[in-house]
Amino acid sequence: MLLAEVAATSDAVAATRSRLAKRAAIAELLHRTAAGEAAEADQAAPNIEIVVAYLAGELRQRRTGLGYAALRDLPPPATTATLTVRDVDAAFASMAALEGPGSAQARSTAAAALFGAATEREQAFLRGLVAGELRQGALDSVVVDAVAEAAGVPAAAVRRAVMLRGATGPVASAALLADEPLAALETFTLEVGRPVRPMLAASAPDIAAAFEKLGSDDAPAELCVDVKLDGIRIQVHRRGDEVRVVTRSLDDITDRVPEIVEVVRALSSDDLVLDGEALGVGPDGVPRPFQETAARSATREAGGATSEAELASQLQLTPFFFDVLHADGRDLLDAPLRERLAVLDEVAAPHTVRRLVTSDPEAAAEFFAGALREGQEGVVVKSLEAPYAAGRRGAGWVKVKPRQTLDLVVLAVERGSGRRQGWLSNIHLGARDPDGGFVMLGKTFKGMTDEMLEWQTARFTELKTDDNGWVVTVRPEQVVEIAFDGLQRSTRYPGGLALRFARVLRYRDDKSAAEADTIETVRSLAGF
Repeated sequence: MLLAEVAATSDAVAATRSRLAKRAAIAELLHRTAAGEAAEADQAAPNIEIVVAYLAGELRQRRTGLGYAALRDLPPPATTATLTVRDVDAAFASMAALEGPGSAQARSTAAAALFGAATEREQAFLRGLVAGELRQGALDSVVVDAVAEAAGVPAAAVRRAVMLRGATGPVASAALLADEPLAALETFTLEVGRPVRPMLAASAPDIAAAFEKLGSDDAPAELCVDVKLDGIRIQVHRRGDEVRVVTRSLDDITDRVPEIVEVVRALSSDDLVLDGEALGVGPDGVPRPFQETAARSATREAGGATSEAELASQLQLTPFFFDVLHADGRDLLDAPLRERLAVLDEVAAPHTVRRLVTSDPEAAAEFFAGALREGQEGVVVKSLEAPYAAGRRGAGWVKVKPRQTLDLVVLAVERGSGRRQGWLSNIHLGARDPDGGFVMLGKTFKGMTDEMLEWQTARFTELKTDDNGWVVTVRPEQVVEIAFDGLQRSTRYPGGLALRFARVLRYRDDKSAAEADTIETVRSLAGF
């Protein structure tokens, strides 16, 4: 399978807003991939897995070591498309494996060779994959539905298999290459020790809206309201003394969190799969900033092993569990939350998330306010009748968090790709420095309507001071109101801070850059 075919499908997907059209385009490519590999069945699965990953906007290698600098100065593109997806996957795998002295130079040389063999369109596609900014409107959920369409099986069967396997690629291979796709999907089951995709929550602006989403038209529904901790999502598997701890992205951090392993080994049940959060808590009982928890649990770089003594001297993490997927030989995925909570209280007490079960929105709102006073992130409102629907933002869980906003200044803007081709899209955000100038805090392309993209393309073309073909630098005059979920320490940006999940609310023509929020204001919000 040529990379050019995948890039062309990505363009087609990006060019339409229709989810059905996106799904059909991806399904057609998956059909061709499976048919073309029939003659080399021993190599078929990797090709399908690579294509599935790329269409979801991801590389199979979690870390390649390539940064933005490596993507700025690309070699001239090739004139003919010759790269296969297997060539590309092998090249990124080799780069990811490089370490030690000379690895940076070797990685740059390998990247130049790969991009030099790519056409102009393929270079843009690869750059989007590496940067994690392939904006085509086809996230993994669309790809999962396309796999179902291509295999002629119910989407629910594919989603469940993906949840249990923890990855879409192997499930796609099984469904598309088997004579009996449904039977192949049924071979994916819950295994203690193998991570499953976590259940995700939809969002609501307030408690009333969350209750409306989950409530009944006939009578007020009794719902569970969990405190939402600002930690890292963890999934814990235990079989006897063997304990495994993974993150939301299914990265294994067991060796980084010996204190969590110790807590789990002390539980009464020795056959468990638990879902929860790990949180750093100060001596005063107040949660520590998210960045401290994230840094404490971060994966060690190669060659940077940390001893248990060194880990013990760092911030200690405490696990708080809010769900149980398996206990004492019994799978609980399909059991209603009400039943799972009863089991959770038996097997994980006293390490459970504080919750309120109520049908009264006012009581839930008071609980929400109390959580915020404690320094927590918010709450998650949950249906007591919902099963554990992993890997998608279903109707069973709804999170409610207070919205923070800042008025920032646009410093630069990147040219769009895919459906945003021809527009100026990703904006660089800066806070005002009282001593002069602006301090960059991050970038975002979230929250932009087509009308906004059209407006900002004209506006930033007027303000342009430099253009390197990708990034357009502008006069720092335009103020934009940004909503965000928090702040974290960052070495990428000069202010040492970065916005979490930033999104555009509106452009502020009523404010000048001199009225934008200052870097001191931002730092005070972060508590740094």
